[in-house]
Amino acid sequence: MATSRSASGYDLTPIDAARRRDLARNLSAEQRHILLEHGTEPPFCGALLTEKHAGTYVCALCGLPLFRSLQKFASGSGWPSFFAPFDPAHIREVRDTSHGMARTEIRCARCDGHLGHVFPDGPPPSGLRYCLNSAALRFVAGDLPPDLPAGPA
Repeated sequence: MATSRSASGYDLTPIDAARRRDLARNLSAEQRHILLEHGTEPPFCGALLTEKHAGTYVCALCGLPLFRSLQKFASGSGWPSFFAPFDPAHIREVRDTSHGMARTEIRCARCDGHLGHVFPDGPPPSGLRYCLNSAALRFVAGDLPPDLPAGPA
């Protein structure tokens, strides 16, 4: 399979089902429910909601960088919120019509893990609010290495 890279230099080659199962073994039950079964954690209880250190939020399943702390803002929604992704190619958008409404689900572009949703009510400059489940993310303080290994730290 040919390797696909984002503009920021990260491998976006989709992982296969066997690798996804292997990575999921290292996740908590809540992380598996959110990432693999499209679950949602309750508002105002996620471990990363109040994280204020400089760093990057990566996919808890495959380690792909998704959001930078510089793009995080307090939305009051109860979930970590960002106005822009680390690299737009790292996020995949899917139309979600569950729960009687139309929304845009966001997934990790490499492992297809469910992350949350994006809404058109965010701050400038994008006007977007990427609303994430803390359990779908892992926070990496400071600068990132050129390409992170897949999976939890």
